[in-house]
Amino acid sequence: MRSPSSLKQDFLKKWVMGLQFCGASKEQMGIFERKKAIKLSADVAMASARNARTSWSRALIANASKDSENKALVDQILGTDSEKIIKKASVSSLNAHKKIVLRSKKILKETRRSRRIKKMEPQMAMATSVAKRLVKKRTQVLKRLIPGGESMDEFSLIEETLDYIASLRAQVDVMRHLVNASEVLNGK
Repeated sequence: MRSPSSLKQDFLKKWVMGLQFCGASKEQMGIFERKKAIKLSADVAMASARNARTSWSRALIANASKDSENKALVDQILGTDSEKIIKKASVSSLNAHKKIVLRSKKILKETRRSRRIKKMEPQMAMATSVAKRLVKKRTQVLKRLIPGGESMDEFSLIEETLDYIASLRAQVDVMRHLVNASEVLNGK
């Protein structure tokens, strides 16, 4: 894994490039358009800084490049390899779905087998059932929060979540430093 400082530097460079592109492409932007442009360029810059090596980064790039308005921004941030990365992102989301289907069938088979093997006491069975429902519910929430998480199995989801959190922290650090620098420049 890359050092946090090089990830932050790469993100900042690509994010500023995306912001400049958004600012140059539209002369008059409302507050909501600006917010959308900042978020989109930050997301694509972070995914690009990860070099589309993770599922969440490929999902962000694929989702952003679906919209024709965002395609130019994605191409600008990704640079010369944009077509290759976008294609890789689209193909990997299809492959991930196939893996999930196969994994689900395997889990279902194992579950049926384990139910036949042992019968539990009613209290223990009820506690196990409640715990499984809680885990399942929380896993579904996590899958919705992580870009591309819907097509991940539980093990990949945990790994991708940790990487996504580290990337978001780097993004927040860069943005915080940028705000602090602008306050110093403005004399506050």
